[in-house]
Amino acid sequence: MFSTTRRNFLQKSGLASIGLFFGADAWSKNLQHAINDYQNIGPETLATEEDFWHYVQQSYTTSGGIINLNNGGVSPSPKIVQDAMKRYHDMSNEAPSYYMWRILDQGREPLRDKLAHLAGVNAEELALHRNASEALETVIFGLDLKAGDEVVLSKQDYPNMINAWKQREKRDGIKLVWVNHELPSIDNDYLTNNYTQKFTAKTKIVHITHIINWNGQIVPVRKIADVAKAQGIEVLVDGAHSFAHFDFLIPDLNCDYFGTSLHKWLGATIGTGFMYVRKEKIKALFPLFGVDDPHKDDIRKFEALGTRPFFIEQAIDKAIDFHKMIGGERKEARLFYLKNYWMNQIKDLPNIIINTPMKKGFSCAIGNIAFENKKTEDLDNLLFEKYKIHTVAINWENINGLRITPNVYTTLENLDRLVEGIRKFSNT
Repeated sequence: MFSTTRRNFLQKSGLASIGLFFGADAWSKNLQHAINDYQNIGPETLATEEDFWHYVQQSYTTSGGIINLNNGGVSPSPKIVQDAMKRYHDMSNEAPSYYMWRILDQGREPLRDKLAHLAGVNAEELALHRNASEALETVIFGLDLKAGDEVVLSKQDYPNMINAWKQREKRDGIKLVWVNHELPSIDNDYLTNNYTQKFTAKTKIVHITHIINWNGQIVPVRKIADVAKAQGIEVLVDGAHSFAHFDFLIPDLNCDYFGTSLHKWLGATIGTGFMYVRKEKIKALFPLFGVDDPHKDDIRKFEALGTRPFFIEQAIDKAIDFHKMIGGERKEARLFYLKNYWMNQIKDLPNIIINTPMKKGFSCAIGNIAFENKKTEDLDNLLFEKYKIHTVAINWENINGLRITPNVYTTLENLDRLVEGIRKFSNT
C-alpha cells in the first residue's frame, strides 16, 4: 500500500496550509497538484490513502457535531460550490431582472455544454431540471401512450416515479407490469431476466432504476436495455443515485431517457438535476409545462419553468469542476472502499442481515443492514442519540433495514464510530 506522512504530502503538493484551498481558485490548483503527484497510483490503492483524502475532506464545511451518513438523501456541496451560489445570489438581489435574465441566464448554454460533456451526450439532448423526479416525470407524463400499452417497472423503484406511472394508469388506461426483486443479488442474469421475461408485444417502455436507493443494489441497465431495444421497447433510466456516484457515461446504458439529481453525488447545490432525451425522441415527447410548439425537437422546450433560482443553477459549474478534479474512477473506488470498510467489520455479528452486495459492480457507497428480531428504528435512534450519527431506516416493499451512506468527506474515524455503535446495538 502506498503511504506518506501528512507533512511530506504538504511539501510534495506545494501546500503551505489548508486555507489555500479556499483562496481565489487556489483550492483547485493545489488539489490538482496533489492529484498530479498521485497520478501513477491506481484508484483502488488511492482509495485507502487517508492523507490524500484528508485534503478532499477539508473542501467541505460539514458539521462537527453530527456525522452525516445519509448522503443517499442529499449530499452537501463543497465550499467552492457554496461560495459560488452565495455570490450569484447576492448578484441577483442587486437588480434581479437584469442580473438574472441578462447575466446569469446567459451561462446556461455553456453550463449545458459542460454537463453534457461530463455525461457523454450531445448538449442538444440535455435539459436542466431541479431534480430527478421532475426530469423523470417529464418523460412519464410526456410519452404518447394509450390504453392497453404496457410499462414494465419495479416495486423497488422510487415512490414519486411509481405514483406518476399509477396516475397515467388511472388517467389513460395503460397497464403497469410489475417486477419484484429479491435482494441483494450478485447475479446479473437474474436481475436482467426479472425485466425481460415481462416483455410482450404490448410493452412500450421499461423503467429501470440504475441503483436502487433503498439498499444500493446496482441494476445491469445495459443488459436489460439491449434486450428491450431489440424488441422495439423504449428505455427510461432513473439515475438519481448513479450519476457522479460510479463511473459511466449515459451512452453506455443504451437508454432513450435518463433523469438524475445533481445534489446527491455530484455535490451541486440543492435543487438541481437534468434530463437526457435521445435526440430523435425529443420531438414526440410532450413537455411538462406548456410551450408554443410541444412537438418541436428543441431540448429547451423542457425548460419552460418560468422564473427559477439562477444562482442555484449556475453553481453547478463549480460542482463539475470539483468532481472532475477528483476524477470519476477515483471517486467510485473511494466510495466503494468506505462502504466495505464498515461492512467488513460488522458482517459476522450474530443475527445480522446484510441487505447490500459487497461485490464490486453490484454496489458502491450505499449500504443497508438489519438484525433479526430487532427493530431497525431502534438502531437508528441509538446511533443518533448516543453517537450523533445520522442515518435513515428503510421499510419499502421487501427491503427493511438501516441505510448507511458515506461520501468522499467521510473519515475512517467516522466509520469506526459507526461500527462501535452497531456492535453495541448487537450486544443489547
